[in-house]
Amino acid sequence: MKRRRLALMAVLAAAFVGLLLLGNWQLARREWKRALVEQVAQHLAASPVPVPGPGQWQAIGRDDAYRRLRAEGVFHHDLEACTQAVTERGPGCWVLTPLQTDAGDWLLVNRGFVDEGHRDPASRAAAQVAGPVTVTGLLRLSEPNGGFLRHNDPAGNRWHSRDVAAIAAARGLPPDRVAPYFLDADAESSVPGGPAGGLTVIRFADNHLVYALTWYGLALMVLVAIWMLLRMPAGKSKLPAL
Repeated sequence: MKRRRLALMAVLAAAFVGLLLLGNWQLARREWKRALVEQVAQHLAASPVPVPGPGQWQAIGRDDAYRRLRAEGVFHHDLEACTQAVTERGPGCWVLTPLQTDAGDWLLVNRGFVDEGHRDPASRAAAQVAGPVTVTGLLRLSEPNGGFLRHNDPAGNRWHSRDVAAIAAARGLPPDRVAPYFLDADAESSVPGGPAGGLTVIRFADNHLVYALTWYGLALMVLVAIWMLLRMPAGKSKLPAL
C-alpha cells in the first residue's frame, strides 16, 4: 500500500509540474502573439518598398510576412494559376500570375479573387493587362502541400493553396529565378473587370490566456488531489491500482 501511495504521489506531482509548464508555455505564446500583431501593424502602416531580390530571398521568413511591397514588371497571363478560395464574396479562386521583373526574376502575384463565373481567363480578357505594370501589395509566405485534406494536383491544374514552388515548377519557371514568396495585390492594383485585390484577411486568434487558465485550473485540481492524499490516513485509504 505504501509503495502504491508513493507511486500515485509521483504521478500526481509529475502531472502538476507538467500542467504548470503548459500554462507557462501558453503565456509565452500570448506574448509572442502580441509581438507578432504589433509587428504586422507596423508593416501595414509603412510605405511600400521594392520587392526583395535574389540576394535577400534566403533571409525571408515569418517576420517579413505582410510587409508592403512594390513590384514592377510584365505579367505573363498565359501562365496564371487559379487556387481555390472562399471569401466574403463567395466561392471562387485566387488568380496567381507570374510577373517577370526587369532584372529577369519571377514573382507570383495574387492579382485577387474571381468568382466561379470568371475562372476562365477568356471571361476577363480585357483585364489581362499587357506591358509594364506596377503592383503594390503584401508579402505572403508560400503555402506548400495544399489545403486541409486537399492536396494540390499540378498535373490536373487543381490548386488548393498558393504553393509558390509547385506552381512555378508546373508553369516551367526557372526555380533559381523565382521568389520564394508571393505578393497579395492590394485594391489599388486591381483592374476593372479583373481579379479583385485587397481582400487579404489578417486575423490572429489569441486564445492563449484561456488555454493558460485552463492548464492552471487543472494543475490546481491536481494540487488539491495531492493535498487530500497527504491528509488521508495510509491504513484507511483505498488507492486505485497503478
